[in-house]
Amino acid sequence: MKREKLELPREWTLPALQAHFQDALDLELWTIPYYLTVLYSIKDKGSPAAQLIQAAVYQEMLHAQLVANVANAYGFSPVATVPVYRGQAVPHLDFDLDEPNPTTEFSPYSAELGPLDAARINTMCLVEYPEWCTGREPDVADSTDEYGSIAEFYVALRYGMSALRSEVVGRRRQFDEFGPFYRNHPGLTVTEDGDAGFRQALTLLDVIVEQGEGQTEPMETVPVEFQNTADGFHNKTPHFQRFDFIRKLPVLPATYQGVANPPAGSPGHDAQQILIRDFATFLGVLNQMFRGEAPPPSFGSLMAKLGGDILSCWKHQAIPRFSQEQA
Repeated sequence: MKREKLELPREWTLPALQAHFQDALDLELWTIPYYLTVLYSIKDKGSPAAQLIQAAVYQEMLHAQLVANVANAYGFSPVATVPVYRGQAVPHLDFDLDEPNPTTEFSPYSAELGPLDAARINTMCLVEYPEWCTGREPDVADSTDEYGSIAEFYVALRYGMSALRSEVVGRRRQFDEFGPFYRNHPGLTVTEDGDAGFRQALTLLDVIVEQGEGQTEPMETVPVEFQNTADGFHNKTPHFQRFDFIRKLPVLPATYQGVANPPAGSPGHDAQQILIRDFATFLGVLNQMFRGEAPPPSFGSLMAKLGGDILSCWKHQAIPRFSQEQA
């Protein structure tokens, strides 16, 4: 993968690094409702496609935690906001910057919420698209929209973290909701200052990279220490390979169908309003955790409630909706 070299001089600053952390969180959070919407559209939850997507969603939640912990170690608490699902725009990525352009293979694609179909699974592959080795340090982009893939984005983030490693403070607003699921991993928080903390932060980034975002080879196995030890499915397989497997199925599993804007007062519209309310509550809890507040005992049930809300939308012939502004 290659990208045109930007001409302006590049230098990592703390504000630039913090902007990258925020955008990393934006992108990780963007995938969660998108993948959940696709997951709950599948009628047979025991199908391989459903199980592969469900396992990836769990890991996306872990990735949001890891991004927040690394960002907080550098003194920045990212903020979770409602993602936007419109057109073909995936936050902070421009697939046209890739060479060859992956959209020539993974088309049609759409950032709009919908059931499992060709457009949705192609988008999921594009989001997790591997970075083939380029042998160069990526430029620090003026805007994080100037990265061709999440792979290149995370490689750039590593360089920024290295340049500013002296900023790392351990145990600053760290939290761990997923440690019991990764018992082979030495730790999912940053506990040390300076160089030692920087190395811990890199390990957390490696979890994200190895599980799916930013693979550097087309066929790769997730290291044992980064695999789910509790309730995963095909733990050795990165997200891109999982989604590409689904894309190549001779027939996709049967799905629910729905409309984006059911009439006010209809069961579908009412189901959407419940989902919007519960998702806002969920984001509020995430932001409390990102600020260093203790996770509430109900965090797990909030996640489960979202799944039920999404399924209710589909069963009432409505495409799940996470905000009033979602068209």
